[in-house]
Amino acid sequence: MIWRGPLISGAIKQFWGDVLWGPLDYLIVDLPPGTSDASLTVMQSIPLSGVVLVTSPQDLAGMVVAKAAHMARQMKAPILGLIENMSYLHCPRCSERIEVFGPSQAMKAALKMGVPLLGELPLDPELARQCDSGQVEAYAAESFQRISDAVEKGVPATKTKPIL
Repeated sequence: MIWRGPLISGAIKQFWGDVLWGPLDYLIVDLPPGTSDASLTVMQSIPLSGVVLVTSPQDLAGMVVAKAAHMARQMKAPILGLIENMSYLHCPRCSERIEVFGPSQAMKAALKMGVPLLGELPLDPELARQCDSGQVEAYAAESFQRISDAVEKGVPATKTKPIL
């Protein structure tokens, strides 16, 4: 479906307001990159505990994430940290670390934005296979656990009130 901003905003508000959520430990909302209408609506409508920014090694991705960080700060949403996805690949034959999309920019970007670097995630064909077979829970990766622990530790006790 192709939706314009008002339809997306209405759907997000309805999703948040009309669903009987019950007690939740966490509600994770995966949004498109950048400063879209969806991101703005979420920050204005849903009480947030924090924002996790996700980038990749490409320069363009870093610029988009920097804009998203700026928007989050303007909306007074706490930024929990930065994750670099598709950071590298381990060669299946020799285990050499290959930076497929160029050298990591994660630490530099995190320092520039003043946020913690939560971790770097590799490209892993095994993860894709397990997702495709519906077995993603069976995927064992220490990097994911370290990142989830860091996110959980960074979540503040109180949520940011939406800006209406």
